Amino acid sequence: MALEALKNANRVIGIKQVTKALRKGIAQGVYVADDADAHYIEPLLESCKEQSVELVHVETMKALGEACGIEVGAAAAAILQ
Repeated sequence: MALEALKNANRVIGIKQVTKALRKGIAQGVYVADDADAHYIEPLLESCKEQSVELVHVETMKALGEACGIEVGAAAAAILQ
């Protein structure tokens, strides 16, 4: 999944929203910023692995935020089914 896919996709942004989407089984792919706090990201990584959801690593929170079309950084985002 390309980072550009986030621009126009049905998506959620933020760790809490991505966690909810994974719990509901509606996350098609998850993007995680490599510079985000590992303490918060680890549960997302585990959930993605358990549910076989595609995981894409993004270099920075700033880059992920920009890809989502927001002016602040984002630790995680997900494209929904």
